[in-house]
Formats: sequence, C-alpha cells, structure tokens
Amino acid sequence: MENIETNIDPAAASNGSHTPLAAARFIKEIGRGKNGARSLSREDAQLLYTAMLEQRVSDLELGAILLAMRVKGESVDEVSGFLKAAEASFTALTAPAGDYAPVVIPSYNGSRRVANLTPLLALLLAREGVPVLVHGVTHDPGRVASAEIFQALGYAPARSAAEASAHFAARQPVFMAIDVLAPKMARLLAMRRILGVRNSTHTLVKIIQPFALPALRLTSYTHPEYFAMLSAYFRGEPSRGDAFLMRGTEGETVANARRAQQIDWFHQGAHTQLVEKQAAVDALPALPAQNDAISTASWIEAVLRNEIAVPAPIADQVRHCVTVARALRALD
Repeated sequence: MENIETNIDPAAASNGSHTPLAAARFIKEIGRGKNGARSLSREDAQLLYTAMLEQRVSDLELGAILLAMRVKGESVDEVSGFLKAAEASFTALTAPAGDYAPVVIPSYNGSRRVANLTPLLALLLAREGVPVLVHGVTHDPGRVASAEIFQALGYAPARSAAEASAHFAARQPVFMAIDVLAPKMARLLAMRRILGVRNSTHTLVKIIQPFALPALRLTSYTHPEYFAMLSAYFRGEPSRGDAFLMRGTEGETVANARRAQQIDWFHQGAHTQLVEKQAAVDALPALPAQNDAISTASWIEAVLRNEIAVPAPIADQVRHCVTVARALRALD
C-alpha cells in the first residue's frame, strides 16, 4: 500500500520450531491473478498470517503469498483475519489514566518533498494532555522519517512498554519503532528488501490497535480502492476504539498544511465525515524552507513557542482528535 522500509534484516531470523504450514491450498486460491483469484475467509486468513508471523511457512511459499496478495489486493475478511493474527503476536500496551483515550499515529512513509509534520501533530496533542503513540520505522532511504525528527527534537524512542509509560506520565509523545512494538510484523515488513515490492503488512501496520483498551487510531490511504476497503473494515470492526481515515500527506497521517483533506470518523460502526475536502487554505502558512530533520525540528520548535502559527488544517485535526479522545475515555 505504501512505501515503507524497516531496519530489520529478514534473513537474520532463524526458522521457528513450530509445525510447518503447507500453504499450497491458500496459494491456489489467491494466486490466480487479479481477475481470477479468490479471497480467503477470515478464519483462513488468520490461520495463514499466524503461520507467516511464526515463520512456519517456507521461504518459497512466503514469497508466493506476498506476491499473490500484492497483485490481488486484500479483502475486508482477509484484513480482519490478518489483523487478528497480527495483534495476537505482540503484547498490547497499557493506556495511561487520565481524561483522554490514547491517540495512535502510524508513521511509515516520512517525507520526500514537503516537511514531515507528524511530530508536530503528536506534540500538539501531547500538549493538550492526550497520550500519543507514534509507531513506525526509524529510517527510510530517500525520505525523512518521523523518528529522525523526534530525535532532532530531543525525544528518544521508547525501547519498552515501561519507557513508553514513563513518557506518557511526562506528557511527552511516545515514538516506538515497529521492531520494538511488534517484532514479528517487522520481519514481514522487511521482506520488501528482498522482494522489491510492498506486501499486506504495509497495510496492517497502519491499522493495528496497540492498546488493550479503546484508543483513537489515525490512518491514511493513497489509492481510492483502499479508502473503500478500509471504510468497510472500520464499519464492521467497531470494537477497541475509533478511527479517523484520511488521504495521506505523502503517506503520513497528518493534515496537509496547505490544503484541508477529508477526514472520515468511524465510531461503533457509524461513519461521520468530520472534514470535507477543501481547496487550498486562504493564507498559506510559513513552512520549513527545507524538509530535512534538523530544519523541520527547528520549525516545529518555533511553532510550539507560538512564533509561527499552527497551520489551520493541522489545528483542526488536533481539535477533532482531542474531542474524540475525551469522549472515548468517558465511555470506558
């Protein structure tokens, strides 16, 4: 779905000791090309992805599965099954006490042309008292990752759940690498280095729910077919919190500072359009002249000192997140 890299070497992991899964029957269904392939049931998708996470699928079969799904595209049932397996593969984080449910921001793209303002969104939310978890990759060749900007701002990544809790207590945004949050998923994410193309895990990391209790997930898409599929998924999976879905800013789930994007809110199976797609904002904000991590961090610090105005679309996004995060906590 998106251009994502991770810094795990997929060849370094040893084979698991569990019983191998013969995947031919799954490949026969999904490997018939874009028009001839059939989707897996939710149960089969969960079974297959569990085996993939546990390294119980041979390298040859794994490559065939990843490429077949890349050509076919994921169905709602497949995403549901994959995600159930994925979330069972890591330990859920504990949401801190307080007035707000956590806000989860996946960051797997970074920026290539414009400044990556995902860290600004996270810091503005944290300043309001909202617990914020940003998870993603630490480096992406040719792009500026959120992790690099957080580092330039003086925020070290959380290396454990305990460190994340300490950052929450200090009202700081938490950045956690996918390698730490969900290492089994990180291994599959890293297969892009070997195969040269993205796979279903690139979609899944953007919609995982890292918390045991309800949390607001921000997620994005780049292609219209993913908007349709993810909308159907969020309408059918209302548990464990709400979701905001929007077209990504170079793939990042932060509002475009120059143009307000449509934001769709999914709450307990209901769908509400929070922000309509709009033309360019009337007064263009003064954005960083360069998009490197140091320049972006310096600009963000100036915004936090109120020397530069928060871009209106991002201010609106923060307002909506705060409102929903408070409402979600009240429902606990």
